[in-house]
Amino acid sequence: YMSKNMLWILVPALFLWPSICLSAEAPHELAGFRLGGKMAAHMQRIKPDTILPVRYLESLKEVETKDIWGYKTGLINYTTCTTPPRIARIKFKYADSSKTFYEALLKRFKKRFGQPEEYRGDPFHVVIAWKWAFLDENNNDISLILQHNTRDEEEKQGNSIKLTMWNLFRQEIRCFEKKHPGSAGSERPAFNFSETSSIEWETFIPQ
Repeated sequence: YMSKNMLWILVPALFLWPSICLSAEAPHELAGFRLGGKMAAHMQRIKPDTILPVRYLESLKEVETKDIWGYKTGLINYTTCTTPPRIARIKFKYADSSKTFYEALLKRFKKRFGQPEEYRGDPFHVVIAWKWAFLDENNNDISLILQHNTRDEEEKQGNSIKLTMWNLFRQEIRCFEKKHPGSAGSERPAFNFSETSSIEWETFIPQ
């Protein structure tokens, strides 16, 4: 189950959603998957044996898509507490990992959706990421992030896109808390460096 500490961080972030774009038409669909769409309609396009809970929000599930032309990988996040299960997030990595492809995509994104609201990459442009936020005609708040990553470490190198319907995340949190009150489980002991008189430093140093 989710830790209470993580919920305290996650929930305010979900409810305090900035920079909503009302002018451009909000995107909803990518590679045949649609935000808010029923997962039941896509069972032939996913790999059921790859289903995993989303970290810190286990009632949301994540599943890999089957191979789709032009994309290297695809991940779908969907609700399980609020029913029927619906798509809350679409994440894809493009088959072309080049910066040239990213810049060509970014140019077309700006033409369709306008200038992004926020730069989400790092100052050194090792990771370049631009974010748009939208409110559609049904008051769904949707974010779009287009990213180019030159770091070949934990974050995978290449070009990726992420579409998220945040109101589905919020509904899922409320549903989970209502059905499972007090289910966050046992909390880990609080630790504050400034309030600790003696520290077993070997605990924090790799051996």
